[in-house]
Amino acid sequence: MIGKSSANGKLVWVERAGLRPRRHHTATSVRTWRAWKMVVMARLSRPERPDLVFEEEDLPYEEEIMRNQFSVKCWLRYIEFKQGAPKPRLNQLYERALKLLPCSYKLWYRYLKARRAQVKHRCVTDPAYEDVNNCHERAFVFMHKMPRLWLDYCQFLMDQGRVTHTRRTFDRALRALPITQHSRIWPLYLRFLRSHPLPETAVRGYRRFLKLSPESAEEYIEYLKSSDRLDEAAQRLATVVNDERFVSKAGKSNYQLWHELCDLISQNPDKVQSLNVDAIIRGGLTRFTDQLGKLWCSLADYYIRSGHFEKARDVYEEAIRTVMTVRDFTQVFDSYAQFEESMIAAKMETASELGREEEDDVDLELRLARFEQLISRRPLLLNSVLLRQNPHHVHEWHKRVALHQGRPREIINTYTEAVQTVDPFKATGKPHTLWVAFAKFYEDNGQLDDARVILEKATKVSFKQVDDLASVWCECGELELRHENYDQALRLLRKATALPARRAEYFDGSEPVQNRVYKSLKVWSMLADLEESLGTFQSTKAVYDRILDLRIATPQIVINYAMFLEEHKYFEESFKAYERGISLFKWPNVSDIWSTYLTKFIARYGGRKLERARDLFEQALDGCPPKYAKTLYLLYAQLEEEWGLARHAMAVYERATRAVEPAQQYDMFNIYIKRAAEIYGVTHTRSIYQKAIEVLSDEHAREMCLRFADMECKLGEIDRARAIYSFCSQICDPRTTGAFWQTWKDFEVRHGNEDTIREMLRIRRSVQATYNTQVNFMASQMLKVSGSATGTVSDLAPGQSGMDDMKLLEQRAEQLAAEAERDQPSRAQSKILFVRSDASREELAELAQQANPEEIELGEDEDEDEMDLEPNEVRLEQQSVPAAVFGSLKED
Repeated sequence: MIGKSSANGKLVWVERAGLRPRRHHTATSVRTWRAWKMVVMARLSRPERPDLVFEEEDLPYEEEIMRNQFSVKCWLRYIEFKQGAPKPRLNQLYERALKLLPCSYKLWYRYLKARRAQVKHRCVTDPAYEDVNNCHERAFVFMHKMPRLWLDYCQFLMDQGRVTHTRRTFDRALRALPITQHSRIWPLYLRFLRSHPLPETAVRGYRRFLKLSPESAEEYIEYLKSSDRLDEAAQRLATVVNDERFVSKAGKSNYQLWHELCDLISQNPDKVQSLNVDAIIRGGLTRFTDQLGKLWCSLADYYIRSGHFEKARDVYEEAIRTVMTVRDFTQVFDSYAQFEESMIAAKMETASELGREEEDDVDLELRLARFEQLISRRPLLLNSVLLRQNPHHVHEWHKRVALHQGRPREIINTYTEAVQTVDPFKATGKPHTLWVAFAKFYEDNGQLDDARVILEKATKVSFKQVDDLASVWCECGELELRHENYDQALRLLRKATALPARRAEYFDGSEPVQNRVYKSLKVWSMLADLEESLGTFQSTKAVYDRILDLRIATPQIVINYAMFLEEHKYFEESFKAYERGISLFKWPNVSDIWSTYLTKFIARYGGRKLERARDLFEQALDGCPPKYAKTLYLLYAQLEEEWGLARHAMAVYERATRAVEPAQQYDMFNIYIKRAAEIYGVTHTRSIYQKAIEVLSDEHAREMCLRFADMECKLGEIDRARAIYSFCSQICDPRTTGAFWQTWKDFEVRHGNEDTIREMLRIRRSVQATYNTQVNFMASQMLKVSGSATGTVSDLAPGQSGMDDMKLLEQRAEQLAAEAERDQPSRAQSKILFVRSDASREELAELAQQANPEEIELGEDEDEDEMDLEPNEVRLEQQSVPAAVFGSLKED
């Protein structure tokens, strides 16, 4: 790149700078360029500063700077070119640039970074560090608003270990920068404060920082804990907890911060002096009601660590008397027991070290007794917690009484408190049991008058349910009965069932239970029992009539009333009682009354009042549900059989087969057939069998067909039996009902011939083909063969289309048909000889030539043979097979 006109190398910079003269320059431009070159050479030969040393490579950059000495880019290019130069020359170049451009952030940033890098590996006591510090100070004359330079300078000072200078520099930076940029300075400042064991300086710095960022209080609190300044940490934490607008950076809830405060002040009572710990924790008790156990334990722990053991014990006692949940109680009680154990252990250890004295023994015995009493009180204290949760829980009051077993005074106080506390309308359980148990307690202790007073007060309590008051009245009667005061028991129950001044419905909640108890069946039932045992016939009858008049009777009450009248030989009165009971109830509640009524009526009159009995049965069957009809119909039929007409009995059975449930029809038909056969003979059952086959389900109809055919066989009606088998075959699939086909086959073997057997097999193939056309059945069979309990046809060949499924069905149908053919008996293996419709021509020819081993030989004189036949034998005729059947297979 050196031009020919520059043999001595003086003008290398011209060509490198791109200022080489062109051939087509005008004369004026050439003259100007020559003059300018002479000026540059003159300045280089006579520099103004003798300490500046230029090399030949620097000339293009110097020339560019001379033209644009206030251009940052020119200086940066020059500095980039001199990066490999010695450090003093590079620093000198920076100084020249900054002298002209003192407000350039880029130049200052690069210069300071280079100066810091130059002293990085030197000792911090080297004077060069001071030069770099002075350089930073000069930079801040112009760059005091640049936080990046402040951060780099402060980090540089931190590396030097100059604590005071560094702190003052941070303070200067905070004063120089606007407040919007303080957030960039404080993290490094705080890290500097934490890096040195100067807690007072750090605390003052944190206090200043919290004025800018109060949400960072948790960081300050953690520092205070680490520096063992727990009193101020507790104060700050209390301030944070009381500030409802405070949002934790760590994501802690207000309760978590409160719990930290409680732990801090309770575990360090000697270091936290400025806060009222008792007031703070008790404030938390009212604020966080779901965490009472932990807060009570913290308060007790505070007093334990402070050495106030009796005060801690008082806190525990107060806690177990006020907590509302079992969880809180368990926490407090366990902590209380552990405290007592530790006190006993400490006392024993002290006594063993210093020698045991009498006072120490007494104190130790007192502590042990106190601990044992605490353990024994635990069930009672736990019961108190449950009762504080729900003071109307009746069962818990009973448990509390059981815990006071053997202490009558406490039991009486507990019962008294229970009946005064429990509100019957809010009670969980039966509140009357408290009054009853209270009276029973006095009764067991021989104080009957007190027991009567308790029960009398109980009858005046406004219970929620009438049944509660009725139970109290019944208990009053039972109390008198236990002590053989029978008249008093009757008077009490008559008083309970007396009509009130203002009548009310039983379920009218707006009226007190005292006005509704006269309709309580429990009281009336007990009164009826007492009247039966202790009263007269008229008084007992009056009680039962009153029960029926009030319309509160149950079917059992009606039956009891009728039985009572029957015992006293008032039969018609008992039947009237049944009638009254029937008018009160509907089906199915009236079922027991009708059954008992009809049974008693028949037993009483038999056939003497047959028409009345029939009317009763017709009334009972009118509107009777099918579920309860079977018993009544059987009872009705039995009446007709014993006292009425047989045809009436058959009519009743026939009605019963239609009136009962489908599940009971089969049994009803069996009874009908049996009774008809016994009365009229088996021939009369044919119409019944036919009706049963029409009405019953396929399974039961199949059974009826078999029984029907068997009966016809016994009667010698072979054709009728065969017709029945043929009819039943339409509902018998050969694959699932093999027993039926085997029965028919045995029947044909005994009574048929080749034609009838051939017809049976034809019917079987026809039925099988009919069932094979059902796609659902075929699919289920295929799934059964494939071993899949659930699925579809597509499961056999997954991924194939619907056409492939149909193809599988067709293949399976062919397979099933082949299996059916294999199941058919062959002529060579069976005793039955017939021409198979699916045999080949060769097989037919072979079969035609075989002899039938069971063929019956008939003589020529048919008259003599007919005379020789026994009455039970059936005459069989043998006919020759027409030749057309065999076609061309049979030889002439």
